[in-house]
Amino acid sequence: MASGMLSFDQVPPLAAPLRFFVTAPLFIALAGLLAVIDGPAILASRWTPAALAATHLLTVGFMLQVMLGALIQVLPVVAGAALARPLLVARVVHPAISLGALALAGGFLWSAPGWLHVAGTLLALALLVFVGAASSALFRVPSTSPSIRGIKLSLVGLAVVGGSGLFMLLALAGGWSVPLLALADLHAAWGLAGWAGVLLAAVAYVVVPMFQLTPGYAARPAWWFPVCLFAVLLFWSAALAFDAEWPARLGRLLLAAGGAAFAVQTLRLQAKRRRARPDTTFRYWQFGLYGALSALAMLGAGALFPALADDPRWTPAFGLVLLLGAFVPLIVGMLAKIVPFLLWLDLQNHGLVGKALPPMNKLLPEAPMHRQFQVFAAAAGLALLAVLLPEWLSRPAGLLLIAAAVWLAVNLLRAAWRHGRQLQQAPA
Repeated sequence: MASGMLSFDQVPPLAAPLRFFVTAPLFIALAGLLAVIDGPAILASRWTPAALAATHLLTVGFMLQVMLGALIQVLPVVAGAALARPLLVARVVHPAISLGALALAGGFLWSAPGWLHVAGTLLALALLVFVGAASSALFRVPSTSPSIRGIKLSLVGLAVVGGSGLFMLLALAGGWSVPLLALADLHAAWGLAGWAGVLLAAVAYVVVPMFQLTPGYAARPAWWFPVCLFAVLLFWSAALAFDAEWPARLGRLLLAAGGAAFAVQTLRLQAKRRRARPDTTFRYWQFGLYGALSALAMLGAGALFPALADDPRWTPAFGLVLLLGAFVPLIVGMLAKIVPFLLWLDLQNHGLVGKALPPMNKLLPEAPMHRQFQVFAAAAGLALLAVLLPEWLSRPAGLLLIAAAVWLAVNLLRAAWRHGRQLQQAPA
C-alpha cells in the first residue's frame, strides 16, 4: 500500500497517540529492574511470580500500550476510520492500561488477589473503551486493503486475548478449578499471534515501504496472511481444547511456517530498499526479523521434538527470543520513524512550511537512536546468555535493559521537546 493512498485529513490530535509512545519504554525499564532484583527467578520457569510479572510488563505495559497508541493514529490514516473522540479515548485508555499493567505485575509478583482484581478492572475498562470505539469506526469501512483487513482481525484477536486474560485473572484471584496451563497457552498464542502478529503485519504493509523505501508487499500473500493465521489459530485452539496432541503440534508447525514466511518476505523487500545507508529503523527491523525467525524455528522444533520442552531452559529462552529478540525491537523500530513523522506532520498542520519546517531527522536525530540500539542489542544478547548462567548474567542484562529503555524514553521526550520549541519559535 503506497503512502499516496494514505489520508492525513482526519489525523487525531498529537497528544492522543504520543502519550502512549513516551511512557511505554518505562515498562521495559521496570522489567529490567525486576531482572536486577530477581533475575534468576525470571529464568527458572515461565510460572514463577517474577517471570509472570516481567512478561506482562513487556506485553501489556510496553507492547499493548504502543499498539493501542499506534492504532489511534493508524485507523484514520490507513483505513479512513477516525475514532469519534480520540483524545477522550486516549485519556481513558492510557492511564487504565498503565496502572493496570503495574497492578498486574504487582499482583503476580506478590501473589496478591486484590491487586489482580484491580488490574482486571482497569484493563477491562481500557479494552472495552478502545475495542468499542475502534470497532464502531473500523467495521463501517470496507476492507479495501490488506492493512484494513488485518487491523479488523487484530481487533478480534485483542478481544479474545483480553477476555481469556481477564477470565484467568478471576480464576487465579478466586481460586477456581480451571485448566490454567491450557488456557495460558491459548492466551499467549492469541496475544502474540492473533493480536500482535497480525497487527504488526498489517501496519508493516504500510510503514515498511513508506519509511524504509522498499518495494510494496505482494498483494495476494498480504491479503491472505492474516486470514490464514487466524484459521491456523482456530485449528490449534480446537486441538488444544480437545487435547488432541498431533493436531496441536501440527498447528504450532503451521504457525511457525506462516510467521517465517512473512519474516522472509520482509527481509527480501529490505534487500531491495532504495536507501543504501542503513538507519536505526532498518537495524531494529533486521534484528527483530532474524529474532522472529529464531523464535519460530524454536516453535517448530518444539512441535517436532516435544522432549526439547523438558529442558527447563527451553521455555525461558523461547520467551526471551520472541519478546526481546523479535516483538520489542520491531515495535521500537517503528517508533523510531512514526514518532518523528507525527511530530513533523503536526508542525505542518500548524502552518510551518519551507525553512521553518525541520526535517524528521532533526526532530529525532539518528546518532543517539543508533547508540540506544547498540545498548538494546547488547541487553537482549546478554539476556539470552543469562539462560545458561542466570546467577552471573541476569542482573547485568537487566541493567543494560534499563539503560536502553531509559535512553529510548529520553530520545522520544527530546523529540517532543524539539517539536514544542519549533512551535514556540514559529511565526504567527
